Amino acid sequence: MSTMVRRLQSAALAGGAAVAAALGYYTTLDVQKKFELASAAGPLLRSIDAEEAHRIGILAAKWGLFPRETRSDPDCLRLQLWGRTFPNPIGLAAGFDKDAEAVKGLLGLGLGFMEVGSVTPKPQPGNDKPRVFRLQELKAIINRYGFNSAGADAVAHHLETFWKRVEHHPDDKPGVLGVNLGKNKLSEDAADDYAIGLMKLGKYADFVVINVSSPNTPGLRALQGRKQLQDLVTFVKQTRDNLDWGPGGPPPLLVKIAPDVSDSDKADIAAVVAATQVDGLVVGNTTISRPGAAAEHPRSIQAGGLSGPPLLQLSNQVLHDMYRLTGGKVPIIGCGGVSSGEDAYRKIRAGASLVELYTGLAYEGPAIVPAIKQQLAECLQRDGYASVADAVGADHRQPAAGLRRSRSWGRS
Repeated sequence: MSTMVRRLQSAALAGGAAVAAALGYYTTLDVQKKFELASAAGPLLRSIDAEEAHRIGILAAKWGLFPRETRSDPDCLRLQLWGRTFPNPIGLAAGFDKDAEAVKGLLGLGLGFMEVGSVTPKPQPGNDKPRVFRLQELKAIINRYGFNSAGADAVAHHLETFWKRVEHHPDDKPGVLGVNLGKNKLSEDAADDYAIGLMKLGKYADFVVINVSSPNTPGLRALQGRKQLQDLVTFVKQTRDNLDWGPGGPPPLLVKIAPDVSDSDKADIAAVVAATQVDGLVVGNTTISRPGAAAEHPRSIQAGGLSGPPLLQLSNQVLHDMYRLTGGKVPIIGCGGVSSGEDAYRKIRAGASLVELYTGLAYEGPAIVPAIKQQLAECLQRDGYASVADAVGADHRQPAAGLRRSRSWGRS
């Protein structure tokens, strides 16, 4: 045997021993330490291209390398919406797991729910690279992905595989699963695209979202106009209601709007929500504006949607307005700028029943999930709320001393 072969064998044995030792050490850690260790890789990931880091995160979740939450959530975080039980109101926004590759690993972080997508009917590559840019000092991101998607058939295959696994291992789905639908860039019939997505993917979803708010698909936000949105939602809702969904009934249908809407746009959207009896709103997407310090950042000149802390105030104002305009009668998922439990609590008080993360997870890693849940529970306790449902829309009312009104929605 040559010297080189012996050296390679020795190196392989040493490497294997090191991996075994590392795995052995990892198994001895408590859950919180595992979350902290996973998040410790953040600086390394942020030293490489943002889209490559995003892909690594998806693969890590897909391959079971993310920590898995085994601790129970505080009872005050549990809530009911649309006939579904959410163990907590903290979810993952669409755009992170676009093709439903890593649902088990991501829900396993202890999220109460997540959205996969946006999914387009046909596969499409999205916009040219580079298309993701970090504003590191602000913990913000500008992206112009452009609905890159493996397509509805591929995502349906991933979700079918996931649900088959859940039949034998129910713990693989500790939270609620939403599917976010988009349209193909070159499609001439947006309503047909969303209807196709619903027909192919609705059976795998606990709820479905019509995304008309991405700034990176030409003409998409024009669908937020009153007539366009009413025609679109009516068509998709009729498609849903004409399908056979079995004993569980059809999935709730939500609409995702942009944070850049005008006051008249907000009134129009609220009117459409009332007329079509849509089941909920997601408020909102990334912004084409550059609020606050983002305006002075060198990368602010990049085209695309801005996410992260600079978006928080703008998104909260739109959330507050939509809750008021809909009379608090429609469940809202609040999204934009959340990086702490206090941020999530502010959205809930403004009118959100559920709250989504994206950029906060990208910057802080898996440890942000248990941290936000703990902080949110502390916020509720501090202000005397027994549950999330009691705090929803609190900024819109002045309850009598010692009286907390609980709000819940059944399934429509």
